[in-house]
This record gives sequence, C-alpha cells and structure tokens, in this order.
Amino acid sequence: MAPASTALPTPRPAPVAQLAAALPVNPAVAVGEAAAFAATVAPAPGLAIRRPPRLVRRARDIARLMRLDRPIGIWLLLWPELWALWVASSGHPSRELLAIFAIGTLVMRSAGCVINDLFDRNIDPHVRRTQSRPLAARVVGPYEALTVFAILLGMAGVLALHLDRLTLELAFVGAGLTVTYPLLKRFFPFPQLYLGLAFGWAVPLAFAATQDQVPRIGWLLLLPAVLWAGIYDTMYAMADRDDDLRIGVQSSAVLFADMDRPMIGAMQIMMLLALWLVGRTLHFGSAYQTALIVSGALFAWQQWLIRQRDRDACLAAFQNNQYVGIAIFAGILIEYVSPA
Repeated sequence: MAPASTALPTPRPAPVAQLAAALPVNPAVAVGEAAAFAATVAPAPGLAIRRPPRLVRRARDIARLMRLDRPIGIWLLLWPELWALWVASSGHPSRELLAIFAIGTLVMRSAGCVINDLFDRNIDPHVRRTQSRPLAARVVGPYEALTVFAILLGMAGVLALHLDRLTLELAFVGAGLTVTYPLLKRFFPFPQLYLGLAFGWAVPLAFAATQDQVPRIGWLLLLPAVLWAGIYDTMYAMADRDDDLRIGVQSSAVLFADMDRPMIGAMQIMMLLALWLVGRTLHFGSAYQTALIVSGALFAWQQWLIRQRDRDACLAAFQNNQYVGIAIFAGILIEYVSPA
C-alpha cells in the first residue's frame, strides 16, 4: 500500500488526541509527535491575544451595579441642574461649574444606585424587574459594593472641594438624602417625594455655587424638580406594584392604588403651574411658554401610555420624561440667547 500523503493543512492549534488520530503510526508514538506539533503552533509565551474574560466580566458587573448601562437616570437628574445653572447665571454658566455638576451627577447617581441595591439585595430577587441586578443575582458581593460606594463618595468629595462653603454644606445635605432614601421604602408610604427632594437638591446647589446664596427663585425652581421626580418615579413604581404589594415595599403606586393616574395628573398640573410661576418671575416670553405647552403635550401622551397600567407602557412613560427635561431646558436656553 502506498504511504499516506505527508502534506499537512495550514498549521493551527488542535487537541492532541485529534492530531494523534490523523497520523497513521503507532498510537503511543502519535501522541508524542502530536504533542510536539501542537507545541510548535501554540502562541509564544507572553503574547496574550486578549484580556482574561474574568476581568471583562467584573468590569461589566460593576458598571451594571452603577447603572451605567441605563443612562436615563443620569439625564433625569441632570436636566433640573441645567435649568438651575442657566437661571442662576442668567444664561452664562461657567465651564468649571458645568463640568463639576455634570461629573457630580454621574458620580452621585451611581453612588445612589449602589447604596440602594445594597439595602435591597434581599428584596430585589423577588421583583421581576430587579432580580438580575448584580447584588440580587449574587455576582457582586456586599463588600465589593461598599468599596465601590466609598470610592464614589470620595470622588464626590474631591469635586465638592472646588465649591464654596455654603455649596459644600448643601452638598452634605444632598448626600444624606441620597444615602437615607433606600431606608424610607421600608416604612414611608410616599418615598417618591423624598426621592424627588434628593434628586432636586442640585437646584439650590447650583444657585449657591453660582451666586453664593439661594434666592427665592432657587427654592421656587426646586418645587417643579421635586414634583417631576414624583411623577416619573410613580410611573416607574407602577411597573413593580404587584411585586411591591407581595413583599411589603412602600411606594406611591401602592399608596395611590387605582387613583394613580389622577394623582400623577395632579402632580403634572402642579409642576406646570410651578414652572409657569418661575417663568413669570423671570419675565420669560414665548419660547419658554412654548416649552411648557410641549411639556403639557408630553404629559398627556404619558397619561395615554399608562391608561391600562401595562408594565412596559409604564416604563415607556417613565423614559418619555427625558423629553420634558429637554423641552424645558430648550425654552430657558432660547430665552437667554435670543435678543431682548
């Protein structure tokens, strides 16, 4: 019988057993020759082609813990800050303050998500929407979460050092609101109101950082910011109401029950009235009034979305609120850039 062809395919790594099976010689010899062949085509030591998958997974889990994969919360926090910065500076905020507040929003929102999930790590596994979060799924441990939280607070502290004393004092109050919010869900029937205060606290911060004081208009602008968070977070809570009722977690959706839509509508009207008072105080014109009309139309659309209280529709209404923030900011911006 003619000997088998000695031509080999293009070299590539292959299991030793497969190489041995392909060689028509004694099996023991084949295994040795296959091992030698595999060694010749293996990558040279020290030439790593890609990073270890575990590091990638850990980075992804920490990013999910900080909710960086869901930036909607960052935008909902940022818009009231931008309203306040533009009003406090009469349309000319400093670049330094813009950078500090933008980075601070990212850092504090991430810190709030971490501490919230840490407190809820034994509750989230029982809620459909949250059961895959890193702490709930046990892919991140409590001590790791605490470490991330401490690092984020340290970063926020470094940012706060660039602010004056009044702003720094107000920042400590805001940090306290952020840290204590998760505890209120255990007993306070309207935690969304407290969340609104925590989210909207950047409004007086912006005035303090810009004017070294918080004038009456600053406190007035805080009111629609608080109401707005109550609006969109109640929509968010409507998606979890069945689970919250089953496990005993408090929320405005549970409190309002079948009056949820009328109560959201009442908050939407109050928010628009508060913003109208802000515009009247600042002598804003048609651009700002148009922004309020657009916001009212968006609120009407949200009411339509939540009419059946469908889970996905409620989440869609929640996300639609980012356009309300954009509309109001656009109205403020145009008022300051357009000629008097």
